Amino acid sequence: MAHYLPTDSLAHHLGHLVTVAGWVHRIRRLGAMTFVVIRDGRGVVQILHRPTDPPLPPLMPETVVKVSGLAIPEARAPGGVELHRPVIHVFATPESPLPFHVGGRDLPVGLDLRLNEAALSLRHLDIRRIFQVQAALVQGFRHALIGEQFTEVHTPKIVATASESGADVFRLRYFDTDAYLAQSPQLYKQTLVGVFGRVFEVGPVFRAEPHDTGRHLSQYTSLDAEMGFIESHKDIMDLLRDVLAKMLAEAQPLVVASDDARWPTVPAQIPVMHFEDALHLLGGALREDLSKEPDLAPAHEQWLGAWAQRVHDSDLLFVEGYPTIKRPFYTESDPDRPDYTLSFDLLFRGQEIVTGGKRLHRYSDYRAALKARGLSEAGLEGYLAAFRYGMPPHGGFAIGLERLTARLLGLRNIREATLFPRDLQRLRP
Repeated sequence: MAHYLPTDSLAHHLGHLVTVAGWVHRIRRLGAMTFVVIRDGRGVVQILHRPTDPPLPPLMPETVVKVSGLAIPEARAPGGVELHRPVIHVFATPESPLPFHVGGRDLPVGLDLRLNEAALSLRHLDIRRIFQVQAALVQGFRHALIGEQFTEVHTPKIVATASESGADVFRLRYFDTDAYLAQSPQLYKQTLVGVFGRVFEVGPVFRAEPHDTGRHLSQYTSLDAEMGFIESHKDIMDLLRDVLAKMLAEAQPLVVASDDARWPTVPAQIPVMHFEDALHLLGGALREDLSKEPDLAPAHEQWLGAWAQRVHDSDLLFVEGYPTIKRPFYTESDPDRPDYTLSFDLLFRGQEIVTGGKRLHRYSDYRAALKARGLSEAGLEGYLAAFRYGMPPHGGFAIGLERLTARLLGLRNIREATLFPRDLQRLRP
């Protein structure tokens, strides 16, 4: 196997002949000398070519090469290392002129062109860094839950029944019957609490919602967790707080100085507000009658986020106790306030990024909840069997990965935090 050193490790090989492989990021000529910056999956390194060195092959941006050279310390070079006396071998050259160059500081193209040409635009260092941060968030999520004895599971994405009541599902033909793309792994992860006690999943979910906004996608990545033997939905909120802190800690080393200034601190206790109290606060501040409001609008979330920052010095705010009418049938109602649930949303800088709560766990309660909503048990037999056979009190949460990433990095559109977005208008690339 060929042995290529990653560019971010070259500082450990100063004075040695090394070989790197990657793409020509940019080329600069200064008199008789030529500087070539090579980009690999980890970073960049600068190559210095002098007239006395072996001739350079024809090079243009995005030419795929391997380079052997002497690693020399150079403070002015990216990463503090420069390769001298380079020998360059070309693997491949772009077949056509590039629609834009990705070797500059900025990428001065609109979002549509950037998404249409994702194979190229994703190579820009700043754009690539978004997804390196995102990968670290997922890694932190896994590490936190594995450390709490959770088992990772992988559930079907083609299902016979919509997992969240409603019509926002993608229907498809599955051999000789109808099926749907899963809106969430909710029914499966609850079932698996009866097997493992604590489970989590990282996977795609699908929502056929007719939204064309900067915060909605038709396919996104959901980070789900479900935990058995809990006493309260607050156990889930405590777990989420610790998981989120671990995720941010693992991703922070990847952010640049401009993002680091905005990087949040997860407080030891995230402030909590009941949904009804939030409506009273909003109604008084906005001079609106929200007494019959069943949910929070985006503008309400933004106001509450600003309030949490101002009053609690916190980027995060739990809103608990959402109305029963706005939560799925499996959500447990508050025994002291039956019109409200033992559920929550976590707002981050004024936008909901997590939904969670305590679930029903008795078979008789599920039958009653379905009947009260006019829903049929047909198609849910496998799910309901878990409760017929005995389930502990349990609950969980789901984090929208792209929405969290966009909010963390101050991106204006969730599509900027999505490798290949799927929405009302986009099915390619």
